[in-house]
Amino acid sequence: MNRRDYAKMMALGVASVAGSSLAGKATRPNLLIIHTDEHNFRTLGCYRNLLREDQAFVWGKGVKVDTPHIDRIANEGAICMNYYAASPVCSPSRASLMSGQYPITTGTWKNGIPMKDEVVTFAEVLRREGYATSYLGKWHLDGKGHPQFAPQRQFGWADNRFMWNGGHWKKMAQNADGSPRIGAVNHKGKPTGKVDGADEESFTTDWLTNRSLEILERDYQQPFCLMVSIPDPHSPNTVRKPYDTLFDNLAFEPPRTRKRMPAGTLPRWRSSENKNGGKVFDPKQMSGYFGMVKCIDDNVGRLLNFLEEKGIADNTVVVFTSDHGDMLYEHDQINKGQPFDGSSRIPFVIRYPKKIAAGKVIHKAYNNTDFAPTILGLMGASSLPNAQGSDCSADLLSTDQEIADDRISYMAEANGLWVATVSRKHKLIYSSKGEPFLFDLEKDPDELVNFYADPAYKTVLKTMHDALVKQMTIVQGPESKKTTVPAI
Repeated sequence: MNRRDYAKMMALGVASVAGSSLAGKATRPNLLIIHTDEHNFRTLGCYRNLLREDQAFVWGKGVKVDTPHIDRIANEGAICMNYYAASPVCSPSRASLMSGQYPITTGTWKNGIPMKDEVVTFAEVLRREGYATSYLGKWHLDGKGHPQFAPQRQFGWADNRFMWNGGHWKKMAQNADGSPRIGAVNHKGKPTGKVDGADEESFTTDWLTNRSLEILERDYQQPFCLMVSIPDPHSPNTVRKPYDTLFDNLAFEPPRTRKRMPAGTLPRWRSSENKNGGKVFDPKQMSGYFGMVKCIDDNVGRLLNFLEEKGIADNTVVVFTSDHGDMLYEHDQINKGQPFDGSSRIPFVIRYPKKIAAGKVIHKAYNNTDFAPTILGLMGASSLPNAQGSDCSADLLSTDQEIADDRISYMAEANGLWVATVSRKHKLIYSSKGEPFLFDLEKDPDELVNFYADPAYKTVLKTMHDALVKQMTIVQGPESKKTTVPAI
């Protein structure tokens, strides 16, 4: 059943509760956030279903990993097709999601810098309003601690026992007192990120889901906010059995964007935050990545089943998103740090049956500074102080089944190498290295052709340029000093 048919089937049921009151503590919505790390949006079925075939299957015709549980969130709620990281690197992106502010304002403008003490997060707002708040998994906002369990600065997360600051650990365990530890160690007894025989109890994605279910069992009869931050599918692309070989039979092919730009026109920012450009295409790395995604999806299903079993699914906002993407060999690159969509465009699907109509598709540019003000607006909570993003909850709450406008969003590279504005149709990039780029995301979704000097794009260029200059003036990050923006 496709999402259009599903939406029609659900429409009457959703409409009957859309106007119901949420007054009173008993009916305040819960919030469950499932957050992954370095997740390419094309690996999710709900995105593939809405992309043209050549964009949905960039690693070969029919090459895919099925994600029915994540797709269910989208089918029973909304999918945002143009959601971007404020900065497509771990810590800066996470800081923006938490605070509604751009990375430089939070202090965490690149990895390894702790978030400022005075930052107020959406979790702190909800905690003050009586929510049980819990965070599990990778945090990456308290400096260079590695793993650094249960950071002292909690930023509104009252239960952060299973939070760790840094590391992509594959095997977890617990001490006799219930506190967490890394389950794999090397010959010197030091924690290691190897899978080390992890199973459905100890592999990190499963382990975090198990701990999440325990906390949900404790808190489900009161308003709760739980965020589980899964450190996959970030590299290394390794996963437990049977997921480690589940996709070995697929005929993975290198993306067609590898080495497709005309000679002499490759962007000089192309290798930012990425020391692996030009690496030989490795199908085994792709298989491992797909395996991690499949393991994540299976565990999302466990969380959704819990909400159903407890009868709280209709009153729980469920969000699935990530901090940034992974190039996965597009444009001859892997990992993050790029303004290309594979790196900067992130999955974002949301379900809230009481308020969000099933099957909603939003073609509108957001970045994750918009998340905190939007989620609080959707839940009827107090607004977030000093938010630089916008409350876009009206888009989610509207009766329109499809939303498309030309809102322009902003993003920047952590070290000031590039800045960009992006809408659903266009993307403008200025860099401290090399010439400007203007992409037409409708005509050229592969992002291969530079339309910056094309006279036909003069009006588009001026609109995108003016929005970028305005935003750079407001944000005043590293890019304001490093990137020269020409007058046009």
